[in-house]
Formats: sequence, structure tokens, C-alpha cells
Amino acid sequence: MKFPASGLYAITQTENKSGDTIINEVAAAIKGGAVIVQYRDKNPADAPFLARELVKICHQHGVPLLINDDIELAALVGADGVHLGREDGAVTQARKQLGSDAIIGVSCYNFVEQAIAAQAQGATYAAFGRFFPSSSKPLAAPAQIETLRQAKRALTIPIVAIGGILPDNGAQLLAAGADLLAVIGGVFDHQPEQSARAYQALFSR
Repeated sequence: MKFPASGLYAITQTENKSGDTIINEVAAAIKGGAVIVQYRDKNPADAPFLARELVKICHQHGVPLLINDDIELAALVGADGVHLGREDGAVTQARKQLGSDAIIGVSCYNFVEQAIAAQAQGATYAAFGRFFPSSSKPLAAPAQIETLRQAKRALTIPIVAIGGILPDNGAQLLAAGADLLAVIGGVFDHQPEQSARAYQALFSR
């Protein structure tokens, strides 16, 4: 499945939620317009089961599902790809294990040079952030909006912005060069379908 050119990138919120709740929330976010979903779960009870269910629901709607951090799990469940942080292995390794069509995203924090290197290694997209205070990643180092402008000039792959993004602050990130907005709490803290619609509206302006 192809990586979308723009839109809402929904990342699962799993803490203190049952598998059924997570699945239903993801379905609602897709209904609201999410164009890609990442399964992120720092304390999984049964990651293979939940990941497979999420692959199913995403594929029913033509939406790619990525796995956060775990190349093996992505391969096991037939996910569309993986998102790699600082400690999660190389793009080349993920590409070898997941194949030439896999979506491979890389966290580049506030470093355009890192994104240029990831692009050269074959990454599908580069993610920057956090741009605003975030309850999901309160200790993440801040990124500058200027980084998006620099990245837009330097990269040919899509740019994802993450970190404390809300419908009322997302437009400035898109204006600076972000193609997709990656969101956890802003979508899943409340009504995921309505929340997703509010983000998706930013892309049709």
C-alpha cells in the first residue's frame, strides 16, 4: 500500500484501554479521515493479535498500518511498514526484512541532516517533532518550526510533524512544510471520528 501524500496520521493510544476499545477507536479515526495509522504500544499484552486486527481494519478501508519500533512484528503480522526511532535499527535492515514496497518512516527529531541521511538510505518519510508540549511524549526534545522549512527545501520524501498537534495549531506546521500531521491524544482523548474530521479539515483549506 502506498504512503499517502498528505493528511492525518493517527497513532494509537493504548494505555489503560482494551483491545476492543483500541480497534473501535482506530475504525472511528479512519471514518473521520485518518489516511494512515501507526500501532504504538509501549506495554503490549498481546501485540501480534492486536496488530493483526488493526491491519485487517485498516486494509478494509484502504489505509496503511505501520508498526512503531518493531520490524519483526511488522513482518509477522503483514503490516505495511514500520516507524523507526533512534534505537530501532537501520532503514536498510528494515527494507531487507520487509521488502521493497514497505513504508519505512524515521524519527529525525529536530535534525534535517538525519532526514537527508535517512532519505539516502531509502526511507519513505521523515518525521520531525515534538513541536508543542505533548502529554504522550512529555520529555521529548522540542523541535523548531524552522526545521520544517529547511527540510522542505532539502528533502524529496514526505515530511511528518508530530508532538502536541491540535486542530488550532496544525495549520502553521502545514504552512512551514509538513505534509502529514501525526497525532495521538488530539484524536484519541475524545471522540476519534469528530476529532479526526477537525484535523482533516486543515488539509482541504
